[in-house]
Amino acid sequence: MPFSLARRVARRFLVSFGLLTLAALAAAPSLAQGQGANFGTRAKAAVLLDADTGAFFFQSNPDELLPPASVSKLMTAAVVFRALKDNRIKLTDEMTMSEHAWRTGGAPSRTSSMFVPINTPATVDDLVKGMIIQSANDAAICLAEGLGGTEEQFAKRMAVEAKRIGLTKSTFANPTGLYNPGQLMTARDIALLARFIIKEYPEFYPIFAQKDFNYRKYKFRNRNPLLFVEGLGADGLKTGQVKESGYNLVGSAVQNGKRLIVVVLGLATENERTAEAKKILDWGFNAFAPFKLFNAGETVGSARVWGGKAFYVPLVGNGPVMVMLPRAPENPRLKAEITYNGPLKPPIKKGDQVATLRVTSQANAVSEVPLYAAEDVEAGGLMRRGLDALAHLALSWVPL
Repeated sequence: MPFSLARRVARRFLVSFGLLTLAALAAAPSLAQGQGANFGTRAKAAVLLDADTGAFFFQSNPDELLPPASVSKLMTAAVVFRALKDNRIKLTDEMTMSEHAWRTGGAPSRTSSMFVPINTPATVDDLVKGMIIQSANDAAICLAEGLGGTEEQFAKRMAVEAKRIGLTKSTFANPTGLYNPGQLMTARDIALLARFIIKEYPEFYPIFAQKDFNYRKYKFRNRNPLLFVEGLGADGLKTGQVKESGYNLVGSAVQNGKRLIVVVLGLATENERTAEAKKILDWGFNAFAPFKLFNAGETVGSARVWGGKAFYVPLVGNGPVMVMLPRAPENPRLKAEITYNGPLKPPIKKGDQVATLRVTSQANAVSEVPLYAAEDVEAGGLMRRGLDALAHLALSWVPL
């Protein structure tokens, strides 16, 4: 369970932050109106994620399970990309469009489709591009059947892969995102999935930036509106919409070497979806800057060790401890804590990642930095372990 050292860390943080804020105020203009603590969104749920650090700059209802619609094709893509990377399939392989895939996601379905004729083979390369660029449901089902046999079996693979990636709440029932009450995702999980795809599959990620795709006599235009916003730097990922979900979008953009990932769910119109996603990205690129809290090797705090030769292990960052936070907030009210699953048990080796520094700003931006053991902690003697066991029983720190 998490243990907090909030007071000590917050005091240390505020001293550093105060000095850095003075520099930022001198060097940068004030935030535009609407970019302070009251910044918000019309989306039913939304997050903004820094792809480099994993820090959430903005969160609004991030953990509510909602219908993802075609945004869930990212999970289908992740399963397919892994099969390609593991050489279980190749882009040149062909898969045949079954009657089920054709009727459920093809021309007869009147949903987004790449119009592969029934009982006709298509390459994995074309099916992947059709699924991502055109959001083709027939392509998604064909890929699912080719890898899993049926949609239901493939959905089980989606769930397994989601767990491996670290998505904690999302559930899957089909590869398309066509409405099913068992197909639910959170804004947080969607952002983490997008970040995983970008980092894990750089050879396939450029497909998401492809603006057009030709198949047979058809020419499809990428459905992601952010790709066509001048100067935004967008290069992916996916939209989705069904009656039950509203208008959803997960997008990523790069400016000055910094990549941000935005998720907006449950908007009322297509235009509103585009506007909200762009607004949040613009805010993120303009409003945040890196701040150094601790120097390399400087002790940030300590974590309790059970049954070790030492009661506590000091914690340090991997180099300087940097967080991304609002550039010049009007009132830098912050919450800082060290969390870990503890108490820790020896042996602990110097350099082991054992804790996380979590800093939350008034604007609901969350920055997390991994912390590492600064020294070895070996197992203590019988007396030390006995004293710790009695302490645990007395304080109910852990179930025994």
